[in-house]
Amino acid sequence: MSTTPDSAVRAYITSRRDTFLDDLAEWLRIPSVSADPEHAGEVRRSAEWLAAKLTDTGFPTTEIWETDGDGLPAVFAEWPSGDPSAPTVLVYGHHDVQPAAREDGWHTDPFAPQTIDGKLYARGAADDKGQVFFHTLGVRAHLAATGRTTPAINLKLLIEGEEESGSPNFPALVKKHAARLACDTVIVSDTGMWSRDTPTVCTGMRGLTDCQVDLYGPDQDIHSGSFGGAVPNPATEAARLAAALHDADRRVAVPGFYDGVVELTDRERELFAELPFDEAAWLRTAHSHATLGETGSTTLERVWARPTAEVNGISGGYQGPGGKTIVPSTAQLKLSFRLVAGQDADAVQQSVRDWVAARLPAGIRHDITFWGATRPCLTPLDHPALQSVVRAMGRAFGQKIRFTREGGSGPAADLQDVLGVPVLFLGISVPSDGWHAPNEKVELDLLMKGVETAAHLWGDLADTWRTP
Repeated sequence: MSTTPDSAVRAYITSRRDTFLDDLAEWLRIPSVSADPEHAGEVRRSAEWLAAKLTDTGFPTTEIWETDGDGLPAVFAEWPSGDPSAPTVLVYGHHDVQPAAREDGWHTDPFAPQTIDGKLYARGAADDKGQVFFHTLGVRAHLAATGRTTPAINLKLLIEGEEESGSPNFPALVKKHAARLACDTVIVSDTGMWSRDTPTVCTGMRGLTDCQVDLYGPDQDIHSGSFGGAVPNPATEAARLAAALHDADRRVAVPGFYDGVVELTDRERELFAELPFDEAAWLRTAHSHATLGETGSTTLERVWARPTAEVNGISGGYQGPGGKTIVPSTAQLKLSFRLVAGQDADAVQQSVRDWVAARLPAGIRHDITFWGATRPCLTPLDHPALQSVVRAMGRAFGQKIRFTREGGSGPAADLQDVLGVPVLFLGISVPSDGWHAPNEKVELDLLMKGVETAAHLWGDLADTWRTP
C-alpha cells in the first residue's frame, strides 16, 4: 500500500512550512510577466529558478524547454516510480504572471511578497506559482510518510511560461514533446474552489472560438439624405446580425451550433444544485442588475455547462460628438462562442461563416477572421483518477468535496487533445484571491491544504488505479 498516513503527512508539512513559504516568496519576487517583452529575461529567470528547485526537491530529470521563435520557456520535470504497473500523471501549471504595478491599486509592492493576517500577497501567489509550488512539498511529504524513495506513481510536471499571454506556442510545444509527455491523466493546478468553506473539484472547462466580422457597403461614407434607404447600410446589417444571434428563448440561432453537445445529466444538475449559490451576491460580483440567458437552464448551468454566443463589440460609422448624417462604408462585429463537450470548434466556425453569408443582402461584402480555438474538456464523474482527487481533498479538508465546472477556457484542452487522456483539476484558490487584479493573494491555510492533498493523491492513485 502506498497510501500516506494523515498524521505523518501533517507532521512533515508542518515541520517544513516556513522553508516552503520562504522559497515561494523568493520565486514570487521574480516579475515573470510574459505579456511584456521587456520582462522576457525575468520569465527565463523564473524558469531557471523553478528548474533548480525541482532538482533540489528530488526530481532526477529537470529540463527547460524552449518554444518556437522568441517564445518563452517552459519547465519539464520527471520522477519515475519504478513500478511498471503504476499510472503516469502529468501536472500542468504556469510560471508566468499578469502585469502588476503599485499604481494599479496595490496596497503593497506586487513583487515584494507580504504575509498579512494569514494571506500571502503578491502577483502570482494564487495564479499560478503558489498552486504549482505546493506540489514540491506535497511529493516530499508523500515520500516521507510512506518511506518510499520514489513516488508511488510516475510523476511528470509541465510548467508553461506563456499562459498569461494566450499560450501562443503551447500546442506546438505539446505536439513536439508528446512522447515525453505521455501519461494516463493530466492534473491541472491552475484553478480554484467554490469557497474556503465549500471545497470543490472542477470537472470541466468550456472551449472558446472568437471572431471579427467586417462588413463593407459603399466605397466611402455617403450622404444619408441623398442615398439612405436606397442602398445597404453595413452598420444596420451588423445590428441585424447581432439581433439575430439568439432566438426568443436566448438559444444561439446559428444552425448546427448545438450539434454534438453533451447534455447535463440529472446527477450533474443535482450536484450543481448542492452548491450554496447566492444569486444576489453573484450579480454583485458580475456588476450586473439581473440574470438573463437560455430558457430552462439555471445560472450556474448557463455559465458552466451550456454553449453560448456573445456580442463582444459592435461598431461602424460616425462615433464623434453630435450628428453626422451618413451611410457608413464599413462596420464591425466581434463575436465569441463558448463551447462545451461534444462541440467541434472547426464545425462551429464553419456554421458561423455560413450563417453570416446567408443573412447578408446583396451589396454588402464581408470578411470573417477567427482567432483560433480552445477546445472544451470534461472529466467523467466516475473516472478513477477524479475519485482519487476527491478522496485526497476530502482527507486534507476533512469534509465533503463538491463539484463545479469553469465557464472560462484554458490550454488544458490542448493536453487532452494531443495526449488523448482525461484532464482533471486540482486547485485551492478562492474567488477573493483576485486573479489578474490588484492585491492578488493566496490564503496560507488553503495553500497548505493543497500540499496535503498532493501528498495523499499519489498513493491513492497508485492503490486504486493500476495500469495494465
